[in-house]
Amino acid sequence: MRVVVTRPQAQAEPLLNALRAEGFEAVACPVIETEAIDDGPIDVSGYDWVIVTSANGAVELAARHRGELPRVAAVGEATAAALAADGIAVDLIPSLASQEGLLAELPRPVGRALFVGAERARRLLADELPADFRAVYRTVELVLPPPDGDLVLLASPSAADAWAKLGSTLPAITIGPQTTAAARAAGLTVVAEAVTQDVAGLVDSAALWRASSHS
Repeated sequence: MRVVVTRPQAQAEPLLNALRAEGFEAVACPVIETEAIDDGPIDVSGYDWVIVTSANGAVELAARHRGELPRVAAVGEATAAALAADGIAVDLIPSLASQEGLLAELPRPVGRALFVGAERARRLLADELPADFRAVYRTVELVLPPPDGDLVLLASPSAADAWAKLGSTLPAITIGPQTTAAARAAGLTVVAEAVTQDVAGLVDSAALWRASSHS
């Protein structure tokens, strides 16, 4: 079974390797790339919490933060792993990997919070906590001819939007609820959603779909 991976080129290798280890033919088709909005420092002084909702945001925070980090919340395991890789300890990972999950589990009063994310990120945390918002990177869509395949994996709403614009009709597995919603809104057919929002969850869901489609 041929599986198309749409993650940015710099992030695709772990997923490609995990799929191949499970016997899939995995092919890369990066439909988005990320770029830093600026290279200025991220001043975290005076905050009680810094909240990070993506691995890309984690990389930017690790490289650019100034001041002693307060408590740090990560939206999920992949974001927490990206922070840990740069030596940043994570104090909170919600059981539901979403901004809604963070809202439910952040202690109250939260104090002064900084939400670090993408330029087009949902501002739910900023609006509801409230929190200051710092856009540290943007997503750029790439236009490539979609490869042939049996299944496509989508790991972000922006990837879902970009893939849909290529006109492919491959069934899709998404990494979580927000990506599922974006994919369906763009007219894609979502056949499964990863139980855990990480590489292992995507691979496990692909394996289950392969087994069910061949039964």
